[in-house]
Amino acid sequence: MNLKKYFIRALHRLQKGPGYTYKELLVWYCDNTNTHGPKRIIKEGPKKKLIWFFLTLLFASLVFWQWGILINTYLSYNVTSSLSIGFKTMKFPAVTVCNANPFKYSEVKHLLKELDRLIEAALERILQPTPGNSSENASPPLDLGLWHQIPLVLIDEHDKDNPIILDIFESNQADGDNQAAGGNQTAAGNQTAGGNQMAAGNETAAGNETAAGNETACSHPGSDNCTYRNFTSAAQAVTEWYILQSTSILAKVPLQERIRMGYQAEDMILACLYGAEPCNYKNFTQIYHPDHGNCYIFNWGMDEEALNSSNPGAEFGLKLILDISQQDYIPYLSSAAGARLMLHQQKSFPFLKDQGIYAMAGTETSIGVLVDELERMGYPYSDCTMNGSDVPVKNLYSQYNTSYSIQACLRSCFQNHMVEICGCGHYMFPLPEGVNYCNNEDNPGWAYCYSSLRSSIRHRQICIDSCKETCNDTQYKMTISMADWPSEASEDWIFHILSYERDMSTNVTLDRNGIIKLNIYFQEYNYRTISESAATTIVWLLSSLGGQFGFWMGGSVLCLIEFGEIIIDSLWITVINVISWCKGLKQKRVQARYPDAPPTVSELVEAHTNLGFQHEDAGALPGDEALPPEPGTPPPNYDSLRVQPLDVLSPDSDVE
Repeated sequence: MNLKKYFIRALHRLQKGPGYTYKELLVWYCDNTNTHGPKRIIKEGPKKKLIWFFLTLLFASLVFWQWGILINTYLSYNVTSSLSIGFKTMKFPAVTVCNANPFKYSEVKHLLKELDRLIEAALERILQPTPGNSSENASPPLDLGLWHQIPLVLIDEHDKDNPIILDIFESNQADGDNQAAGGNQTAAGNQTAGGNQMAAGNETAAGNETAAGNETACSHPGSDNCTYRNFTSAAQAVTEWYILQSTSILAKVPLQERIRMGYQAEDMILACLYGAEPCNYKNFTQIYHPDHGNCYIFNWGMDEEALNSSNPGAEFGLKLILDISQQDYIPYLSSAAGARLMLHQQKSFPFLKDQGIYAMAGTETSIGVLVDELERMGYPYSDCTMNGSDVPVKNLYSQYNTSYSIQACLRSCFQNHMVEICGCGHYMFPLPEGVNYCNNEDNPGWAYCYSSLRSSIRHRQICIDSCKETCNDTQYKMTISMADWPSEASEDWIFHILSYERDMSTNVTLDRNGIIKLNIYFQEYNYRTISESAATTIVWLLSSLGGQFGFWMGGSVLCLIEFGEIIIDSLWITVINVISWCKGLKQKRVQARYPDAPPTVSELVEAHTNLGFQHEDAGALPGDEALPPEPGTPPPNYDSLRVQPLDVLSPDSDVE
């Protein structure tokens, strides 16, 4: 009912028209506002009125300019970082240990036999490039199928202006200028081997070496669509070439077989002690890592509650003795010997290639840990994610039931692109469902596709833009120190005891080249929290806006309400004027349709007078006889009923 009354009053107001003009409204506002300046404009003389008008306009412009800067600063969502130090009982980090060598050579030798023979022959030719000096003639013929797919060449740069391409398994040599049509790229540095300078040049497809377009690893046989990669040392080139070829071979081996060929926990973990509590290999969780084979994680927190550390110091940490069995390393796959380890959060996947460290054989490595907790603000202050649910990339590492990380996202993104473009997945990353790993037999051009994708800046940028940092993260800062272990005085009895405990043998089966001791502990219980907070808040914005308005104009929030009121009144006057204008325009259109004055009442009556009351001419009747008059009453004179204006009535007229 109240709403109906309101609409009725508004309709009457529209019919009545505006009660005042814009000028009257503006004068009323200047006379009643609490803002300094407008009152002086209407009350001062002409000169001062002009001065006050200019000052008011100037300071109002300054207010709006400052407001724009403040609002833009607020909408930039800047953050400030604060550092706080706390003291509490902390969870011991998850510790992942792996062997630097992924497989036992005795277990994979039958798979890599032909590859080893090929690389040995290549190395012999590199060291003895003159035909006839090699001893391979007595050996069985080599299978050059792998070599022709991804060949290695040498670049002799004795003459810088005329480098010579040396094909390892061809006797002919060609001038570098004549073979440079395929886009030959010579190496920046020279490495001397057997009297020849070499660059183990132009590796195609991230490990495919070729001679300037003559022998290339291309998208398909006979194609000119090839890539090249240069090395300054044959050692680098051979290692990269061997890794790429072995990847293709091992990709066809089932996962369980690869796990069996790796280092088992009971053979690798000889002793374990956490604080004062003994532990063994059964307290570790096994995962398969493509780079390092079988890896073992202590305190991962998947099946049991994470362990807490009671006190800082080496005696309250984790102590391990590992055997890496260096004598069973693959000679061309792993050039570094030792253990690869990483400290990370519980339920997170260990990316050892990026964040891991090496522990050297024959040493005792002590690692003191400091904890940094990072707390980032989410949207709109930063583009971070809490659990990865808002990231458009499918996390392939979720099959391990691990938490989201940006490393997992970037690798999943790359693998998804490779599956989409190359039709197969790379051996180093998890596979989507229903996809197989790439190999030379089923996917002959996979190496070229992988190299092109890896060097593509566009695809890399797509992954960087799609993945997000985690809003909360824990980082472990390590202080590492090493000493020889065991000492010469104690190595005899230590090796005897460890050999007996592992092999139940009185013979010494361990040596300094395979033994590693690790001490991992909290260096102190102080932890640092680096947290982000908003540099500008809504309270800061309102106070800054009010401060600028009060400083330049002497105003407050009530002054803004007054200004809003006059704007509403101006809009209301405008609406009423527009409606009145529309009504007047409609009336003008009606008048344009009927330009003459409207007829009077008497004119309308005369136009409809009954002709039966008019006198007829005598001659119109037949004969001489006249008809008798017809009875009737003549019509009244309607002009006498015309209403006269009040101003023409006589003073003595009876107006009632």
